[in-house]
Amino acid sequence: MSKKNELQPWRTERYCIPESDRARFVAQMETVLDVYQQQYDDKHVLICMDEASRQILADLSEPLPARPKRDGKPGNWKRVDDKYVRHGVRSLLLFYNPIEGWRRIGCRESRTRTDWAEEVRQLLEHDYPHAETVTLVCDNLNTHAIASLYHTFDAKTAGDLRRRIHLVFTPKNGSWLNMAEMELSVLSRQCIGSQRFASEESLDAAVHKWVAARNAGRCGAQWRFTTADARVKLQSLYPQHDI
Repeated sequence: MSKKNELQPWRTERYCIPESDRARFVAQMETVLDVYQQQYDDKHVLICMDEASRQILADLSEPLPARPKRDGKPGNWKRVDDKYVRHGVRSLLLFYNPIEGWRRIGCRESRTRTDWAEEVRQLLEHDYPHAETVTLVCDNLNTHAIASLYHTFDAKTAGDLRRRIHLVFTPKNGSWLNMAEMELSVLSRQCIGSQRFASEESLDAAVHKWVAARNAGRCGAQWRFTTADARVKLQSLYPQHDI
């Protein structure tokens, strides 16, 4: 234990990638980084996918509105009671094209392998029906697998989808490599955040309104961190070899 923790025993050290896992980490990291450096067009599309869960919390008491300072009397912020009622959980599956500035969020009751497969089918057949291949960058979860397509659809449908999709997984402890995670962070800050919703419908409406506004503005991302940068800035993660 470090001296810092001896003085403050409630503090913990940040988790580090074990030395035995570093080769696996950098291999998957460089695979993702190389994918981001490739050229894409209407026939070959790059999509980043990530998931989040959101509790639906409704107010028990009507919030008190903000009041501006007036006639020498001090104003106040909007005031919300800390008591609430829980109306379940909503699963958000985000599909994000950082080059075109397009995104779609599927709002569902769960995020099982069937939910993922149905969202992928919509991505391929409705969002990008003319694309020959879609490279899908996603976290390495057990639901994010070609097997989920065969679990959900008949063999012909699953096979047609499989031939058009190329899955690329971010490494364990490396979800920051997924640009969809950044877009979910924007969603949290700009839209849902600490806001309360009375129902699933109101949450879905707010999310879809945010998606429409972001798509209208073609808000994309420019990924600048390359494999060459990783080999310099993250050199300590690479296995060391005696030459």
